[in-house]
Amino acid sequence: MPQLDPGRPPVWNYLCSDRALTYVLLLPVLYVLVAFVLYPSFKTLWESFFTKDGAFGLTNYAHFFGAETGTYLEALWNSVYISVLSVIFSACVGVPLAFIFNRYQFPGRSFFATAAIMPIVLPSLVGVMSFMFLYGETGLIPSALKDLFHLDNVPFSIGGVSGILLVHTYTMYVYFYMTVSATINNIDPALEEAAYNLGANRVTVFFKVTLPLLTPALVAGSLLVFMTSMASFSAPFMLAGGYRVLSLQIYFAKMNGDLEMAAAQSVVLSVISISFLLFMRWYQGLRDYQVTTKGVSGHRSEVSNPWLKWSLVTFGIVLLVVLLLPHLTIIVLSLVPEGTWTWQTYPTVFNFDNYRSLMEDPTIWEPVKNSLWMATIATVCNFLFGLLVSYLLVKRKFVGKNAVDILVMLPWALPATVVAMNLIFAFNTKTPFALGNVLVGTFWILPLAYFVRHIPLVVRSTNAALEQVDDSLEEAARNLGAKWFYTFRRVIFPLILPGLMAGTLLAFVTAVGEFVSSVLLYTISNRPISIEIMNQLRMSNLGQASAYAVYQIVLIAAVLFISNKFFGVKGEQPLL
Repeated sequence: MPQLDPGRPPVWNYLCSDRALTYVLLLPVLYVLVAFVLYPSFKTLWESFFTKDGAFGLTNYAHFFGAETGTYLEALWNSVYISVLSVIFSACVGVPLAFIFNRYQFPGRSFFATAAIMPIVLPSLVGVMSFMFLYGETGLIPSALKDLFHLDNVPFSIGGVSGILLVHTYTMYVYFYMTVSATINNIDPALEEAAYNLGANRVTVFFKVTLPLLTPALVAGSLLVFMTSMASFSAPFMLAGGYRVLSLQIYFAKMNGDLEMAAAQSVVLSVISISFLLFMRWYQGLRDYQVTTKGVSGHRSEVSNPWLKWSLVTFGIVLLVVLLLPHLTIIVLSLVPEGTWTWQTYPTVFNFDNYRSLMEDPTIWEPVKNSLWMATIATVCNFLFGLLVSYLLVKRKFVGKNAVDILVMLPWALPATVVAMNLIFAFNTKTPFALGNVLVGTFWILPLAYFVRHIPLVVRSTNAALEQVDDSLEEAARNLGAKWFYTFRRVIFPLILPGLMAGTLLAFVTAVGEFVSSVLLYTISNRPISIEIMNQLRMSNLGQASAYAVYQIVLIAAVLFISNKFFGVKGEQPLL
């Protein structure tokens, strides 16, 4: 604790106290949360009560829920329906894979377990694009099967609800796989062995012992999949143009100038997402069990049966091929020059012209530079802000801590579409929070959106690191006369840096691949890679679009490799 001087005025001693320091650190945190999280949310809610002619009331909500206009209710139901099915299908894939690769030892297990997280390097738009090229009506695999078996029409093609669910399952099962894998590796095998010794069978042990311990992981995976699916834009937009979901309805309302209805739709979407969050937290509270033993590592059973062993190896190889196909398709198509693949069933010309254009033409390189620059700005702000917020939440006591924690998590509970609309309503006019400037239509609105959206990523990963730091370390340094900043810089910061950097790198990766908020906020001058990919697809320039996608994939993979190699994190952190 700092030494107070009894000979100085009480005001001076208070200003030098830990309590005063806490509130000095809290002021910028409250400003950011109020200005960029709370105020935009209330601004959207306020705007939702106005009609186009300026009348105040519940007209927009009456129109939304009215029987005479079933479009909006249909979109709401479709969004919830798709999201719930995405949770179920992703769990059906991710949870069994987690058990196979973390409970059993067989040749190639470690390699297959690492390959299972490969979909995480595909941004949402790139994932949808690769599935269109692979399994669409003119996709490579349906066309190859048609030619191979001399069929009149392609045997299958993805699209509609089934196409959306297929893409969602492929890109989102990783959330269940990673959260469940981490929990399985922390379960003490002695618990299950004790149940077996007491006469319980495998089904009883699973439902009475294993499943309760997996509840936090299952809740975390369900939340991540549900919220990501509710905000899904690219899959419904590209695979099911006539299928209405609420995120698309918000986009169309905004594009048509009906901002008031877009505000009402954003409020409804927010209520659904937050309600699901509260429900899953309530469910977790009913079935939340913890292991009290420490230092236990997961145990894998050696598969001795040769038929079962090589069946698992074969399964791993097939899974690897399925997971690699979208990545390989994007890479191959990035080598197709513009104008060489038109009427042909398959591309026939391959070279590096698209990559040369990216490196030589400043206008083509511009989206890559924009993405890197905006993601860097947002991530640096996330680093500094997340560090400060985490320190206050974990190591300091102050009135309203729970409220601050809720505000910190709010951007992740809200779909990216809603976050973007909140910023539009808050900063499309001059406001003191933007120093009297209009941010909508400027370069800075996208970095701001990335920053706000990814605050929880950095805060949660840093919180986990700070909770492992004993308070006595800081107290000892302060008692020896060290100032707070010196103690923080030399004692606390080095200990929490791995956790802080893990969340920061994940925030950077997510910002580089961000599409949903970008499509609502970008301008021509600051368009990121994801928007340029969409533009190239609209011009049927598949090769150039794929080249941009490869840049995204390589950049994300490199950052995730660094995160895993040096900070021990392979992907998204559970936000519970």
